[in-house]
Amino acid sequence: MANTDSKAPVLLNLPDVLHTNRLTIRPPRPGDGPAVFAAVNDSLADLRAFPASMGWALTEPSIDQSEQYCREAFAKFIARRDLALLLILRDSDVVVGSSGLHRIDWRVPKCEVGFWGRSSHRGNGYVTEGVSAIVSIAFDHLCARRVEALPDDLNQRSCRVCERLGFQLEGVLRHERRDPDGTLRNTRVYAIVR
Repeated sequence: MANTDSKAPVLLNLPDVLHTNRLTIRPPRPGDGPAVFAAVNDSLADLRAFPASMGWALTEPSIDQSEQYCREAFAKFIARRDLALLLILRDSDVVVGSSGLHRIDWRVPKCEVGFWGRSSHRGNGYVTEGVSAIVSIAFDHLCARRVEALPDDLNQRSCRVCERLGFQLEGVLRHERRDPDGTLRNTRVYAIVR
């Protein structure tokens, strides 16, 4: 998100791996499919509670689909088109969540931070820890001026993550998304600016 007049986004240097106290944060890589599959499979009920914002979780996961996602996400990361990141317990290969910087608008510059946590590791603060580090990447390495999060209005866990990290609630987009069953859903707009 640096000044793209002088440097193309693909030329921006980003850390390949970031370590926090308890996590390793890095883009998905070829070979990560089984670990991602295990995390998604463990979390399907929670992910499917918000189908308008987590529609990808409605299809039955497979190791092959997860591996395909990892390889495509890795390619997008290298091209700086989308920056998906895995939250992995340090000194292990256990994926405890996923996050990343999406819908990047290099002109502002701004992006959206998305995230979900593995159900069996819920309540340990891993998502908050990971998203905090990822927001720092947006501001410190990409020179973002705005990072926003767009959780479902009823997704209290995601809303609490935003609030703990200092995001401000800017408003609620009423009937902004539609569930597959036709139910209209509201979306909260949280943002942090620099």
